[in-house]
Amino acid sequence: MARHFFSLLMAAAGGAALIAAGTNSWIAVAVMTLAVLPSLAARAPVATQAPAAHQAPADVDPLREVKAAFTGFDSPVYILDLKADVLYQNPSARHIFGPIEVGQHISVKVRMPAVADMIRDALASGRNGQVEFAATVPSESVYLVRMVRAEPAESAGPFYVLIFRDISEARRIDRMRSDFVANASHELRTPLASLRGFIETLLGPARNDAKAQERFLNIMLEQVTRMSRLVDDLMSLSRLEIKARLAPGDEVDLVPLLGSVADALSPLAGDLGVEIRLVLPQEPVLVMGDRDELTQVFENLIENACKYGQEGKIVDVKLEAALKGQAAQVSVIDYGPGIPEEHVPRLTERFYRANVESSRSKKGTGLGLAIVKHILTRHRARLVIKSELGKGSTFSVRF
Repeated sequence: MARHFFSLLMAAAGGAALIAAGTNSWIAVAVMTLAVLPSLAARAPVATQAPAAHQAPADVDPLREVKAAFTGFDSPVYILDLKADVLYQNPSARHIFGPIEVGQHISVKVRMPAVADMIRDALASGRNGQVEFAATVPSESVYLVRMVRAEPAESAGPFYVLIFRDISEARRIDRMRSDFVANASHELRTPLASLRGFIETLLGPARNDAKAQERFLNIMLEQVTRMSRLVDDLMSLSRLEIKARLAPGDEVDLVPLLGSVADALSPLAGDLGVEIRLVLPQEPVLVMGDRDELTQVFENLIENACKYGQEGKIVDVKLEAALKGQAAQVSVIDYGPGIPEEHVPRLTERFYRANVESSRSKKGTGLGLAIVKHILTRHRARLVIKSELGKGSTFSVRF
């Protein structure tokens, strides 16, 4: 009893020290839990050494307190025996990866090669293991997976705890920081240099030149507007990535939505000499989605078709209702110059441009299709791009 109390006291003190030091609370909770596993698991068989009249029932689970400790964890947790057969799966693991029967091998449910190799190495060596892996279904997620060996009393036997920690948010922030340093700073450098040059000219040679001042101020306004669009798109991407795994729960009728998008873009199309033609079914076409985000998707696709397919003079927007075995689909078709084949797979990357000068001259930020991709990922939809040089491009959204 004294040793059990001492273990609990040391675990609580260690966890409190980690939290006081600013350590991630998840790590502190895990440390405290794993530290007391041996003492928790050892408590169950103690009663078996008492006189027969006071023995615990034979069907008492020696790991019941260990399992109870992990039931409330937000992270997926499995308890495995020395053969990697499942002894317990907590509710988070059941929700994220699906149910698995007690006694089945963990590979029945966890099939990621990197994780499987880590489990095999940990079992062979008897040591703890750790690996990071990325999952793409149902949405892009990154997990840090740890396998920790626990040594309770002999009656319970040693076992392993397999813990999945979702670090998607941390990796997303790292990626955004890298993108900003590598790309956004480059995009901002040109307009900032232009602004500095114009300001120096206005303060110097053009100090008393009214015509030059008007011309330079108009150019400066264009550069500031460009930077504003870039920052707005970066903020939009950030908001979308935060809720990327939260699928929308509302029904949206695509028929009136596409009609309103086409009406809103008709002045732009008229200025470019392009006609937007809608091909819509008579009956409603309902999909699960967020109306504002889907509006942003189709505004982006149709506007791009008008700008970059301007030579074709026509942009067709076709909506096909869901049929047997097929999902609803919206196709935006232009008849412009098309996109070289080698560029198509990379069009949804941030800041990627098939033609840099053309994109900038049309006031593009290089983030529009990246935003489209993130919205469609949240909607569990796909963007399919087909293009042929000299014949135009087709951007299809499949729900």
